[in-house]
Amino acid sequence: MRILLTGATGFLGSNLLKKLLNEGHELFCVKRKKSLTFRIDEIKGSVVWCDIETLDIDSLFLQKKIECVIHCATNYGKDEKNPIETIEANLILPLKLLSTAIKYNVGIFINTDTILDKRINIYSLSKKQFVEWLKRYSDNILIINLSLEHFFGQGDNLSKFVSYMINKLLDDTVGNVIKLTPGLQRRNFIYIDDVVNVFIALINNYKRLDRSYNHFNIGTNYTITIREFLELVKKLCSNKNTFLDFGALPYRSNEIMSPVDADIKKLSSFGWMPEVLLEDGLKRTIDYEINKKVN
Repeated sequence: MRILLTGATGFLGSNLLKKLLNEGHELFCVKRKKSLTFRIDEIKGSVVWCDIETLDIDSLFLQKKIECVIHCATNYGKDEKNPIETIEANLILPLKLLSTAIKYNVGIFINTDTILDKRINIYSLSKKQFVEWLKRYSDNILIINLSLEHFFGQGDNLSKFVSYMINKLLDDTVGNVIKLTPGLQRRNFIYIDDVVNVFIALINNYKRLDRSYNHFNIGTNYTITIREFLELVKKLCSNKNTFLDFGALPYRSNEIMSPVDADIKKLSSFGWMPEVLLEDGLKRTIDYEINKKVN
């Protein structure tokens, strides 16, 4: 299948790109000129790259006969006072791709969504605004919208919660203190390989889906409190000296205390089940971070 993929240099997109190539698909990847490509250096030559700054979207769809669009690119909106880049990445770009995909009769549009409520921040607002456009145009193209729980794994950005906390807890200096909320909010953590396999399962079975809007919540059947999670990470990092100061910080005013239910039963009909246990995924990620520090 000829697939247009955005976000291929990011954590999720790079892992998905490698899997799609292994599955025999032909990939056309949209990136920014300034995008860092260290995650995919060994496979860069196997992909047709398009810089978004100079991209002629119509020509790409027409000449390459794109059959599927997968939108993984995202902007997390770190600067709430300047939402333009976030809106461009999370709303304008995918809307251009969606309308062009419909224009050239592309069969499938897969969107990477968030489980966060739109009121949380500009990131979640922009993501949910695009979902409304997906629903509006779902009569014209098969839409697959994937709301991802907290996915993690080797090579994720150090600003992301799991990688950040692993690195904090690999520092076993006496007297270290990490200030935290009470930590009673529950989360559903899913390993990156399991997330990638959802995309593969749905691509392989897309003909069984309705040509309309199809939504899936992606996670495991296991939830854990933040307190339990961080105590587990501390143990796996063999950290004896860091004090996890639960309750030192208040919950955010819009804190999510429990995750949405993952659509495991629905996805199992397409041959997918989460395979990597939380502890195993954490061990792999911790080993990666340790080796990175050594090398």
